[in-house]
Amino acid sequence: MDVSVGSSTADNTAAAEGQAFVWQRKHLLGLRELSAEELNHIFDTAESFKEVSQRSVKKAPPLRGKVVVNLFFEDSTRTRSSFSLAASRLSADVLDFTVKASSVSKGETLLDTARNLEAMGIDIIVIRHSAGGAPYMLSQSIDACVVNAGDGYHEHPTQGLLDIFTIRELRGSLKGLKVAIVGDIAHSRVARSNIWGLTTLGAEVFLVGPPTLMPSAVNQLPVTVCHNFDEIVGEMDVLNMLRVQFERIGSPMFPSVREYSRLFGLTEERMTRAKKDVLVMHPGPINRGLEIESEVADGPNSTILRQVTNGLAVRMAVLFLVNQAAAME
Repeated sequence: MDVSVGSSTADNTAAAEGQAFVWQRKHLLGLRELSAEELNHIFDTAESFKEVSQRSVKKAPPLRGKVVVNLFFEDSTRTRSSFSLAASRLSADVLDFTVKASSVSKGETLLDTARNLEAMGIDIIVIRHSAGGAPYMLSQSIDACVVNAGDGYHEHPTQGLLDIFTIRELRGSLKGLKVAIVGDIAHSRVARSNIWGLTTLGAEVFLVGPPTLMPSAVNQLPVTVCHNFDEIVGEMDVLNMLRVQFERIGSPMFPSVREYSRLFGLTEERMTRAKKDVLVMHPGPINRGLEIESEVADGPNSTILRQVTNGLAVRMAVLFLVNQAAAME
């Protein structure tokens, strides 16, 4: 695909890539519903967009004349900034919606807010909300494209995509890789998106953490559960360390921070038992010294900053593809 000039139709995109596949989803709500072919199409599109960020003028025209709204009901730094920059790089106009300075603080509903924004002529809504299912509800109620930037404990699809894209970039095929997702699984929408995307592409997923931080229905997920990090650390190809979400934990889930770090933190000592080429990941923000030591987070196996870089390309790809599907309707 030639992103320097953009593609007017999905058929042209497919022809340029020599593929028969055509993206048909105008919303991205989660990874559970996506096929391996759809996931790889997103990654191939993201790969083509990485070049845009290396230009002296970091712009491509595919979303020229379009309006993207960041509708964030929860705090965010990386995701919100990444979506804003992704939309701008695709030449879209960007509206950052601030809940505290809006009519939401006066009691306006999510749907009324979205419909009012849509009446202004917006094309894509990127939404983060504390209620699981909010993006789906919105997608059934408005004509604009909806992209889920995190909903409750449900999913965070673009974080999952950028994590998997980073692994694919460094390891090629995902098939047969062993990936450990370590830490606060119960409160992590990132973990859920990773589970669905990784297993769809043939990876074997291990969930590692204390029993108190595992989802109640974990036995229904296509994963292996382990409560002893040291038992499996040497077998893993990827270690994805999750933040302990203290703001979502109502009562203590483990005796102490020191004990959690000793049992489930990625320390320099624990890394000596890992594979030499193991990939160390973290979605951020990092609690340094708790889930991961600084020497490991900043070490040679770390992909953390690469994940941030890749997140921009992945979100450019998602915005491009949902807009493309909407144009076909």
